[in-house]
Amino acid sequence: MIKIYQQFVARLQLANGIPLFLLRLYLAPVMIQAGWNKASSFDSIVDWFGNEDYGLGLPIPFVMAFFATAAELVGGVLLLFGALTRLVSIPLTITMVVAMVSVHADNGWLAIADASSWLADGTIVLNESVMAAPEKLSAAKSLLQNHGHYEWLTSSGNFVVLNNGIEFAATYFVMLLVLFVYGGGRFLSVDYYFKQFFAPKMPSHSTSNTALD
Repeated sequence: MIKIYQQFVARLQLANGIPLFLLRLYLAPVMIQAGWNKASSFDSIVDWFGNEDYGLGLPIPFVMAFFATAAELVGGVLLLFGALTRLVSIPLTITMVVAMVSVHADNGWLAIADASSWLADGTIVLNESVMAAPEKLSAAKSLLQNHGHYEWLTSSGNFVVLNNGIEFAATYFVMLLVLFVYGGGRFLSVDYYFKQFFAPKMPSHSTSNTALD
């Protein structure tokens, strides 16, 4: 049984580029959309980055906004094709860390306010805004049912209260860290074929493993 399992695992290595490809395919549109949104309202992003009253209060906001926009927009496109995967994962990972620390950390973990979650009920950390979400939702539903087109407004799904915690940014951070360590993956990335073309040919009798690209 152990031998069969080992053979199965060995054969799985032939497909180890697929999970990395799926990670890239998931992350690319998220990053491209985020970068496009910043580029489309760049002046507002610069103002938000630099303003201490209602923004992040970051130094050199124009430079910070430019690099965040370029990292997400250009980096997202490169991720899609698996080109320079490890390199572009670095600024994107840094962007996620900055977002977690400067934007989301004060709101805890949850991206969507769910008072029934063990991450909001005081087991880990008490988030008062999350705990107040059911009351806010109930009030909003009551107002809409009495004065609005409630059935039409909810035809695409129920209303939720956003909490803006670190959940999404942390998830993207982990996914980018995997790509930084393992690269774009075999067979399904530009990096893989670039390495095959330029890397020295390995001796046919060699049994050493090369790192994934």
